[in-house]
Amino acid sequence: MELTGELDRFIEEKIGSLKKFIQILKKEEEKNTLAEVFFEIEKETNHHNKGKIFRAEATILLPGRKIVASATGDDLLLTIVEVKDKLQQEIKKYKEKTITKTRRGQRKL
Repeated sequence: MELTGELDRFIEEKIGSLKKFIQILKKEEEKNTLAEVFFEIEKETNHHNKGKIFRAEATILLPGRKIVASATGDDLLLTIVEVKDKLQQEIKKYKEKTITKTRRGQRKL
C-alpha cells in the first residue's frame, strides 16, 4: 500500500498527539523520554471476506518497555484511530506505573 501525503499527515497528527503522554516525571524535573515509534499499515487479503480489510500496527519503544497496538477494520482511518486509542491507554498505564514506582521509592527514604 502506498503512503499518500494526506494519509501521512493524518497518521502524523494522530500519533503525534501522543507526545504529551510520553513525557514522564524524573527526579522532580519534567524531561522528554526518548521514544521510537514504528507505524505499519497494510491491506489484508482474506479470501472469505468481501471488501477491503486494513490492518494497522504501531510499536513504541520506551525505556524499559515496548508498547505494541494493532487493529483491523474495513475503514483505514478508523483503524488508525483505534490503534492510537490503544497506544494512549498503554502509555497512561506505563506513566502511572513509573510515577507510582518513584513515589514508593521516595516514601522508603
